[in-house]
Amino acid sequence: MEEKFLNLIKETLEIEGRDLKMDDRFKEYSEWDSLGLLSVIAAIDEEYGVIVEGNKFKDIDTLAQLFAEVDQKV
Repeated sequence: MEEKFLNLIKETLEIEGRDLKMDDRFKEYSEWDSLGLLSVIAAIDEEYGVIVEGNKFKDIDTLAQLFAEVDQKV
């Protein structure tokens, strides 16, 4: 499930030429911006049926933390 999640983030943010890791700080990606935030929220909702509140992203730094947030609600 982690690989599927990483691919979803990679496709959503249109990241090319590098692999993502669970310990990545996704907010440091050059592709991360306010549109990226909204796109990731929408993609997670569509793929997993889980809404991660925008204000919850303040406390989430890594892809592992985001994955855990989604995984506990699935």
